[in-house]
Amino acid sequence: MDADVTGAVRGVLAESLAQRMSAAEAVDPLFAEDLAARVAEFTQDGGKLTRSRFVWWAMRACGGGSSVTWATLRIAAALELIQTCALVHDDVMDAAPVRRGRPSLHADVAGQYGGTVTGPRGARLGQAAAILAGDLALVWADDVVADTDLPSATARRVRDLWSTMRMEMVAGQYLDVQGEATSARSLARAVRAACLKSALYSVERPLGLGAALAGAAAATTRALCSVGRSIGLAFQLRDDLLDAFGDPHDTGKPSGGDVRSGKPTYLAAVAQARAETAGDRRALAVLHGTLGRADASDAELATVRDVFEATGARATVETRIERLTAQGLRRLDSVPLAPHAASRLGELLRSAAGTPADTEGGAPGDQVAVSLLPTTAEEEGCR
Repeated sequence: MDADVTGAVRGVLAESLAQRMSAAEAVDPLFAEDLAARVAEFTQDGGKLTRSRFVWWAMRACGGGSSVTWATLRIAAALELIQTCALVHDDVMDAAPVRRGRPSLHADVAGQYGGTVTGPRGARLGQAAAILAGDLALVWADDVVADTDLPSATARRVRDLWSTMRMEMVAGQYLDVQGEATSARSLARAVRAACLKSALYSVERPLGLGAALAGAAAATTRALCSVGRSIGLAFQLRDDLLDAFGDPHDTGKPSGGDVRSGKPTYLAAVAQARAETAGDRRALAVLHGTLGRADASDAELATVRDVFEATGARATVETRIERLTAQGLRRLDSVPLAPHAASRLGELLRSAAGTPADTEGGAPGDQVAVSLLPTTAEEEGCR
């Protein structure tokens, strides 16, 4: 399994989804074709399965072996289903037309019925279908967890973590959309939303689930989760940068989506804070006039990127990513883990943060930028 974790998880997913597709077809063929099949295809075809690999390598690093292999693969598969739920719902809330280089689920359904259901009704059908598809993915994920055979103490730890993770995901997403609607862009709020929406769900909780499956001691689990919190925040900050500056061919979605939706990202919050501190009226006018405008042109997006650069926001976020990553990896070195698996886990953590192998915590000369930022992930509202 260590040689091909992704393939092993995909195998379990395929089996589980085939069973659920059969059940969906028995309920209603149209429902199965329009919704269940899209959920299954979305879950199987895309993504890097990063969360699944975090679960696996945390389990292996904490000494888990053959007795928990099957359960770990099932929990990993459930994480992929809950990721489907999150992404499909996120695309509806962001009105995103593209995901992974293809039409997002709501756009795909609207397109399917474009010849018979026109205008606003077609768009509403697509949105409603996507909401229901996300719900279905969440139901299937919960079913997989509930049906996984575990010793009672382990099952309790896993299900408590799973329940907590789901609540955190919803809370983070709400902070995100509430911040978009109210234009709330404080540094503290941006970090809190990033922590709940991504840092915990994408890294810390998967690591905690792997540790729980291995029966790790409480101290080991806490230490590993602390690692995950730092790296998880770095992961989200990197995602913010990719949305603004990434190549759509690499990211699978148009660039500038966060700017057009007015998402209260840490990048935007830093840019605003630095512009206010410097009294930079032009930068503030660009931010206030463009963030949250769905019709912003490519030229206007380029101007916002220029502001992110000129205010030092991009460099500040890059530096913070490097420092969070270095902090997380130093903590990883102090946790008593199986050496081979710990090495693989470290590689995966570094890859998630998108940092080079020689990261040492930021470049010299960035002290003014970093002074805006608290010292640790915990102090940044990521509690």
